[in-house]
Parts: sequence; structure tokens; C-alpha cells
Amino acid sequence: MLEFSGPVWRILFLSQSDAPLAPARAPEGRFHHSGQNALYASLSAEGAGVALRRYVSPDDPPRVLQRAQVTGARLVDLRGQPDASIVWQDIHEERGVSPTWQFSNRARDMGADGMIYSSRSRPELSHIVLFSPSPTVIYADTQAVPWMPSDTQP
Repeated sequence: MLEFSGPVWRILFLSQSDAPLAPARAPEGRFHHSGQNALYASLSAEGAGVALRRYVSPDDPPRVLQRAQVTGARLVDLRGQPDASIVWQDIHEERGVSPTWQFSNRARDMGADGMIYSSRSRPELSHIVLFSPSPTVIYADTQAVPWMPSDTQP
């Protein structure tokens, strides 16, 4: 386990900007299921755009980019492990479970605050997931700024 402190970025709908550190709204995701909490973020603004790319559609409402600071989070390091960064949605649809949940279940059992993992499409970029976004671990440190997907975005 490693201790992580530093900036992270999230892209949210403008309507969510009053609660920039709220956990994911979807009941299931890459590293959460069955009512578990998960707050997903990236170690760079570019990484946040890459992570969101799969979920963006032309008719989406406006989005904002929010920077936050993480302090002293104990993270399981999954960078460089391609099995943690797979396209999980198709497997979940077919089987009803995601193989990525084994990583987060294990990390939660170890008492980790979250995990750090590589981007699937850009392994040099990293993302984190926090299991309990407490104010002692993460806080928003800037005003959100408008964010628009671009054709030049990787």
C-alpha cells in the first residue's frame, strides 16, 4: 500500500458542482457494487477527459472540471495491471458481475482508502478511486471551470 497526497481532477455535470466530491451516482461501476461508495478521479485534467470519453454524448448537459486535493490516502497500487483497467461494462452486462470488483473488494478488506490504477487507453495516465471520500482525505481546492470535450482530446 502506498500513501498518496496530491491534486486530482474530476469532470462533473454543472448541476453537480455544488457537491463536487459526491460519490458516483451509478449503483455499479468499475470498482463499486452493492451500495458501495466510490469517488473516481484522475491524477491530471487530461486523464479525467480520457476517463470520461466513453460516457460523453453530444446532447449532454454542460460539464465542469473540478480540482481537489487528496491528503494521506492509503491506496492499493494497481498501475501496470491491465486486468484492473479492462472494459468492464460488456462483461458485467453478460455475467452480472465485473471482474474488476475483485480488486476493490480485496482493497476494501485490507482497509485501504482506495486504489490507484492505469488508464486503459493511455496507461501513462493514472486514476484513483476513493472508497470513503471523507474531508480528511479529499477536499475541493478550486472553483470548477467549464469543460468541453474536444476532437483533439486523446
